[in-house]
Amino acid sequence: MKKAFIALIFAAACAFGASAQKFALIDMEYILKNVPSYEMANEQINQISQRWQKEVEAKAKEAETAYKNYQADMVFLTDEQKKKREEEVVSKEKAANELRYKYFGPEGELAKKRQSLLQPIQDDIYNAVKKVAEEKGYQAIFDRASSENIIFASPRIDVSNEVLEKLGYSR
Repeated sequence: MKKAFIALIFAAACAFGASAQKFALIDMEYILKNVPSYEMANEQINQISQRWQKEVEAKAKEAETAYKNYQADMVFLTDEQKKKREEEVVSKEKAANELRYKYFGPEGELAKKRQSLLQPIQDDIYNAVKKVAEEKGYQAIFDRASSENIIFASPRIDVSNEVLEKLGYSR
């Protein structure tokens, strides 16, 4: 009798602990494609990136031209002139690499610009996802666009359109 009672309590505890967890999915790529400010920010980032890339390429071309000129004139130069021209070439190459790192490095201007333009949009999406989760009682919402582990998911649990509605973009 005592064992049956303990088994019954254990079964009830397991049933209570295994209550259904609610979860949903979003498709972040779909959401971002439907947020106009994200598209505008991306276009602005691309324009800045192209402008800076041209500037870096111009510096690199300048260094390359200086090197080619040095090679062409090398037979006519004294040792002192060779050393001076080599230093100029190295200096120009270094300047081009520094500019590339300044713009495109991990802590570069492009990364900072991307962060400043995209972070507010990402924060808004996060807050909208959080509101949907709270209103619908979801314990977790997963991003199907970034998860390689999701093999199949029913479209019924996709709340991407609800997130877009919270952001003010009805679909």
